[in-house]
Amino acid sequence: MKLLSYCLNDKIYFGPKVKKEEAVWDVLSIQETLQILPSFPDTIVEGVTLGIDFIEQIRKLVDAASKSENANTFKRSFTEIEWLSPIPRTPKNIMAVGKNYADHAKEMGGVASDFVVFTKSPTAISADEQTISVHADVTSSYDYEGELAIVISKRGKNIPSKLAYDYVFGYTIANDLTARDLQKKHQQFYLGKSLEGSCPLGPYIVTKDELPNPQELSIVTKVNDEIRQNGKTSDMIFSVEQIIAEISKSVTLEPGDVILTGTPAGVGNGFNPPKFLKAGDVVKVSIEGIGTLVSKFE
Repeated sequence: MKLLSYCLNDKIYFGPKVKKEEAVWDVLSIQETLQILPSFPDTIVEGVTLGIDFIEQIRKLVDAASKSENANTFKRSFTEIEWLSPIPRTPKNIMAVGKNYADHAKEMGGVASDFVVFTKSPTAISADEQTISVHADVTSSYDYEGELAIVISKRGKNIPSKLAYDYVFGYTIANDLTARDLQKKHQQFYLGKSLEGSCPLGPYIVTKDELPNPQELSIVTKVNDEIRQNGKTSDMIFSVEQIIAEISKSVTLEPGDVILTGTPAGVGNGFNPPKFLKAGDVVKVSIEGIGTLVSKFE
């Protein structure tokens, strides 16, 4: 199932993509009108907490709506909605793994090392097709990083790696935008990773049942249709299971938490001379089985 969040008439909604249509099912309206379920979550993060039960609830609502005489009234065309990040706001900072691909570590002037985690502010989250500032007032080296992102479904601490997938709700695409000069100047990554709009997420959360092996996905990043990154998640140093297990040793994971898993080689900083982002650029990050996340820059 592909789930998205959107805004319509100043209200935030969520729902599954309509199969073979450029539209989304308005599950909140379906439940309100048809009263299929005893109760249904008001927000996607509340739903994520329910895990597979949430997916089954949505399926029941969509099935009922599709059989009703007014099925089309429960669909919202992509042309009439404002896209949001599938998780519009995480419960705490977005977590991200650094240098999780050996070739990327090399291009950044280092080697693969111990497990490294940094965070990005929830205020950095932006949506598919959103126009983002290159923040020329504070950085001259704004860079892209296409990544697979994990969406956590339930609370957990000290999670064994063999049980890690039980805590996954699904996956989305991230672009870990980074001000390289701020990253270097401040030594820790928070400011350089948290500029407004610097964490595009989307366009969908794909539930884990549709991506049973997240370690066999291709990741391609294009800048103005030029392929810059072309990798596979099988090249991760630390797998999805290991990432969840390692982070949860120190941090309690919660429903709606998002974890970025690292980026392959090919970032702008890795070129000689570097190829940093500028106004007018369009970045597309595509991950097999999920889709393409588009960011425009001004």
